[in-house]
Amino acid sequence: MDHPSLLDVISFGPDGWAPAMLAAAAMTILIASLGFVIGGVIGVGGAWAKLSGGRVTRALADAYTTVLRGVPELLVIYLIYFGGSAGVSSVARWFGVHGFVGLPPLLAGSIAVGATMGAQFTEVFRGAFQVIQKGELDAAIACGMSISVCFRRIIAPLTLRYALPGLGSIWQVCLKESSLVSITGAVELMRQAQIGASATRLPFDFFLVACAIFLIISTASGVIFAGAEAYFLLGSGRK
Repeated sequence: MDHPSLLDVISFGPDGWAPAMLAAAAMTILIASLGFVIGGVIGVGGAWAKLSGGRVTRALADAYTTVLRGVPELLVIYLIYFGGSAGVSSVARWFGVHGFVGLPPLLAGSIAVGATMGAQFTEVFRGAFQVIQKGELDAAIACGMSISVCFRRIIAPLTLRYALPGLGSIWQVCLKESSLVSITGAVELMRQAQIGASATRLPFDFFLVACAIFLIISTASGVIFAGAEAYFLLGSGRK
């Protein structure tokens, strides 16, 4: 039997793999986006703990960032997937369900990416906040702004302005980390490329297509973040 060509692999015909590869690319973006959001939420809390927390909260935040930045991402995915699945299995036994009950791959992968990226977010937000001039905060308080209004109008926009370059880098790492989530069973881009390569015995073709899709997503993301940086720098006197 003749093997399909590269054009057959990327086609939308009856034997083409383009729909499956695009669906897997969408899964990659979804996992990276959820991980990015989860990591951002963790990062806000971690940055607050390091900047304004007490001795205990600062120690916990330091321990979190030290451990998560020093442990391989793949190990974190294993721990969250199998640890979470063990917890779900224990709860399921209360309802008479026996055996292994796995944590949904999308959920486990997103949490794992978010947990690892949360440490990076923490340091990016902490560094961005420290760039804000103390006089800007003092001026806001002198104008009678409450803490919540000051945060919404001064702290959050300025922190985001200074954090955007770092956030763009974190997003790119989220995209690459999403490929590790395939070990949980999630059919993202790399997993789909492996499936196609096994089915057609064309590993180079499928991994070349996966590489091209990753580069397209990465390039488009870079353009979006560059536009966001330009927008938030308006009126700052910086280019």
